Amino acid sequence: MSFQPIIPTGGLVGWAFLNRTLERQTAAFDASADVTRDVDYFAEKIGGIETAEQLVSDRRLLSVALGAFGLSDDIDNKYFVRKVLEDGSLASDALANRLADDRYLSMTKAFGFGDYDVPRTKLSTFSDEIVSLYRERSFEVAVGEQNESLRFALNAQRELAEIAEDGSSDDTKWYRIMGNEPLREVFETALGLPDSFAALDLDLQLSGFREKSRAQLGGGEISQFSDPEQIDKLVQRYLVRAQLAEIQTTSAGSIALTLLQS
Repeated sequence: MSFQPIIPTGGLVGWAFLNRTLERQTAAFDASADVTRDVDYFAEKIGGIETAEQLVSDRRLLSVALGAFGLSDDIDNKYFVRKVLEDGSLASDALANRLADDRYLSMTKAFGFGDYDVPRTKLSTFSDEIVSLYRERSFEVAVGEQNESLRFALNAQRELAEIAEDGSSDDTKWYRIMGNEPLREVFETALGLPDSFAALDLDLQLSGFREKSRAQLGGGEISQFSDPEQIDKLVQRYLVRAQLAEIQTTSAGSIALTLLQS
């Protein structure tokens, strides 16, 4: 990217600075040459795309499409992405409905290749919809190149409110979080859960998340994150614990290096 966000430090201090300068920094990022070039190409070409095969065959279009949903790492998994999109979202056995990570389902619904005779790429508002998501996600990626914890914090701030307002059951909302790697990282770190926690049975993980959330955040239901203050509480706990873990890792590394040198 031709513009890199300014992140002077991590932790709560870095988070406060980022939020204070967010509007100015995102405007500069959106105006950068790389982002402008990507979104202009997408806006020009996407209206002519009628199938998932056409989308995955154009790497530049696919890059924006995947980036809009935080799935850029799948850029080389063309067959998998095509299969997810072609299956659609309406059938219960569609691939997107069987994946733990619901970002694929969101992408599938957005494009509509497997759900409608005419995909949503033909809508006049479609390009703006995807470009807006792409800009937001791309800025988070750029922040992550400076400080990964702050990227996860931005992601949680954006996604948790959406999940909390969803009409599905609370169990389903928890499972969505458990299947979403960035959100899961925030919760596990903020609640002080060990690495071994992910190896437990899913039902035990669900009850564990609920109990820890109730004890440390005051509530065990995802609906609590309809309140921005609850999201702030979670994010702050996450950033403090993440920074402490980083300090401990750095200190341990320094001690090990000293011992080796001696």
